[in-house]
Amino acid sequence: MFAFSYIMNGNREKTAKERWVNMKLLIAEDDKDLRYGLQVFFQKNNFTVDAVDNGADALAYLQLGNYDAAVLDVMMPKMDGVTVVRMVRAEKNATPILLLTAKSEIEDRIAGLDAGANDYLPKPFDIRELLARVRVLTRPQGQQSARMQIGNICLDTTCFMLIGPNGEQPLTNKEYQTFLLLMQAPATPVSVERIMYKVWEPDRAGQENALWTIVYNLRKKLSAIGADVTIQNKRNLGYVLEARQ
Repeated sequence: MFAFSYIMNGNREKTAKERWVNMKLLIAEDDKDLRYGLQVFFQKNNFTVDAVDNGADALAYLQLGNYDAAVLDVMMPKMDGVTVVRMVRAEKNATPILLLTAKSEIEDRIAGLDAGANDYLPKPFDIRELLARVRVLTRPQGQQSARMQIGNICLDTTCFMLIGPNGEQPLTNKEYQTFLLLMQAPATPVSVERIMYKVWEPDRAGQENALWTIVYNLRKKLSAIGADVTIQNKRNLGYVLEARQ
C-alpha cells in the first residue's frame, strides 16, 4: 500500500542528483508502522527526522522547533492535522506543511489548504511521490540555478561540490550542510547553536568538536580551490563567511 519495500531496500544505488540536503523534518502520524517507515525512509534520504504520534505533540514541536517542513496526518489523536495547521498559521509560523489523509474528497482537500497547508497527499500514496513533494516544499525560494555564487567560488547544490579558480572539491554531507548555512547568510555570523540544530541530530552532546573539524576541513578546501572567501570565527557570535582581505 505504501511501498515499504522501497523504503527498506538498502541496495538501491543513489546518484549525486538523488541526494538531498539534510533538512529537518517533522512527521506526525498515529499509525506506528507507517510512522516508522516514513522516518526510516526520509533518514535514508538525508533528512533529520522527528516523529510524533498525535496532533498535540505535533503542535508543540512546531512551536518549539525549527523545521524545514512537516508532514502531518489529518486524523490523529488529541488534535487533528487541520487544526494543527490552523493554530500554527495563527502564530505566523510559515513552516511548509503537507497533509496526509485517507480522505480523498475535494471538500477535505480544500479544508486543509484553506487552513494554511502547502500541499495535500491522499492515502494510499507512493513514497517516492511524497519525497518529491517534500523536496519541492524545502527548495530554497527563488533559487533558479543549481549553483550558488559568492566571491570567486560557487557551490554546486546538485553534486555537493565547491568550485573555484584552482579546481573543485567534493563536500561530505555535513560539510555541505554547514557551508550552505553560511552561504545563505554571507557576512552575517551564524551561531554554533543554529548550525548544530540544523546539521546534527537534536541529541548533539559532544558534537561541537565535530563542527570544529568540519569548519577546519572546509577552510582547507576553500584554500585548495583558490577561494577569496574564508570562514571566520566571531567570538560569542558564531561562524561567518567573509571576503579575504
